Amino acid sequence: MKIGILSDSHNHRERTERAVTLLREAGVEALFHCGDLASEEIVASCAVLPFYFTWGNHDADMVRALEQAAEKHGAHCLGWGGEVTLAGKRIAVVHGHITRDLKPLLEAAPDYLLTGHSHQSHDFHVGVTRRINPGALFRAKVFTVAVLDLQTDELELREVAR
Repeated sequence: MKIGILSDSHNHRERTERAVTLLREAGVEALFHCGDLASEEIVASCAVLPFYFTWGNHDADMVRALEQAAEKHGAHCLGWGGEVTLAGKRIAVVHGHITRDLKPLLEAAPDYLLTGHSHQSHDFHVGVTRRINPGALFRAKVFTVAVLDLQTDELELREVAR
């Protein structure tokens, strides 16, 4: 199973939709957004596949609206951070700007911890957990998303057109 990972859309709907199209063409079966959606429209754009998201610092003033958008579109809102299991892999998702949200997820030692916030991609291990940041769809030199194959553990960053 392949999953698509996005972060930091900051209400750039057209770019987010290009990213979703790119991820769907790569064969992903679910999407994960690591926060800073900044509008309900981003939920709608991503909910074309099973969709999981967490809030970021730019979502703090619209928590209820994002929860309602999740309900309306059948998405899974993980609040300030949470964990799901897909294809036998534990996947934790948090924006990463608040240590008290990130630390418990990391201490639970999931297979993957997906984060955003920095607008820079990264891929490294902390113990048994692989930490992945797909980059950003706003305020970055290059806009990127990630494709993660849960069976092979292969990660590929994909550039999204401006």
